[in-house]
Amino acid sequence: MRDVAIIGIGQAPVGEHWGIGIREMALEAALEALRDANVEHIDALYVGNMVSGEVTGQEHLGALLADALALNPVEAMKVEAACASGAAAVRVGAMAVASGMVDLALVVGVEKMTETLGGDTTSALAMAADAEYEVSQGVSFVALNALLMQRYMYEYGWQRRDFANFVINAHKNALTNPMAMFHQRVDADRYATCATISDPVGLLDASPVCDGAAAVILAPVQYARTLSPAPIRIRASAAATAPIAVHDRKDPLALQAARDSVAKAYRQAGITPGDIDFFELHDAFTIMSALSLEASGFAERGQGVRLALDGDITLEGRIPVTTMGGLKARGHPVGATGIYQIVEAVLQLRGLAGPNQVAGARLGMTQNIGGSGATIITHILEAME
Repeated sequence: MRDVAIIGIGQAPVGEHWGIGIREMALEAALEALRDANVEHIDALYVGNMVSGEVTGQEHLGALLADALALNPVEAMKVEAACASGAAAVRVGAMAVASGMVDLALVVGVEKMTETLGGDTTSALAMAADAEYEVSQGVSFVALNALLMQRYMYEYGWQRRDFANFVINAHKNALTNPMAMFHQRVDADRYATCATISDPVGLLDASPVCDGAAAVILAPVQYARTLSPAPIRIRASAAATAPIAVHDRKDPLALQAARDSVAKAYRQAGITPGDIDFFELHDAFTIMSALSLEASGFAERGQGVRLALDGDITLEGRIPVTTMGGLKARGHPVGATGIYQIVEAVLQLRGLAGPNQVAGARLGMTQNIGGSGATIITHILEAME
């Protein structure tokens, strides 16, 4: 198996893109990645997406984008793993390059969610849960995360206000990210008084419905430097699953798929949590930030919130998270989110994150969660010497 590097990145601004179709958004990110990598032709195209068929009426995204990019007859396909579709597509691309069957792979994540009625979008997103045993009972993802947050607060004695710094940190970092959806500062008072969606989850605990696209170009490490002056090695790529329904999990607060995928990633990379310089976690809801930090070895059980309270998650902290705003403030275009995380990690490792730069960053980790924790994909990226 060959080592794999990222040699090009591209991203479109996250937001509500009225009048711009899914094809155009994906094309923007893909062309930017191709320009960044200084390549014109690729061997395979993988598109991460979750709800295009239900929300836009467009499936067959691989062929759609291959045609738009004038890449026919290139191999092209859509990859779906709920909200982890972006990272899943990167993993598929990385395995293809590592195997030697593909030399250059273009991976694009795209999602268009804002031009449908809210109820229709919510129904489409709910398909990541167990349709027979969760969705049929009226459970939404907000409600599932509210149940997890309630249980976490009960088990460990935290109050909702203790989660505020996750949101404050994300919005602060998004202020200087031109690709972010939100550029408004949030303070503890605003967090405490925001509208409740599903108790204890408030409006500021949840990531927004939005549109976006991001892309990366993958190549073998052995000749990545001949193509890019700043290739970033994929040191580890790992995936794991857990029961899709929360009530079927032995310990709903353990986030077992994160534990399993990150353990495999650490073994692949030959490192420990202490070696990670920053962590782009999947903060679709604030409770997921705490659970991810614990499952990934940065905090003991029930103490993930403590990292936020103590300032350890800031750009200058022990384990910086959501360095460009995360899902909460950059936005969460679900099928594209995992690739936005990887693009942002590449910027950090290239030293090009501007005001958001983590000093001396050499190893970064991204973690993309599908559903309420049923599929979790972890990547560890490394700046090459």
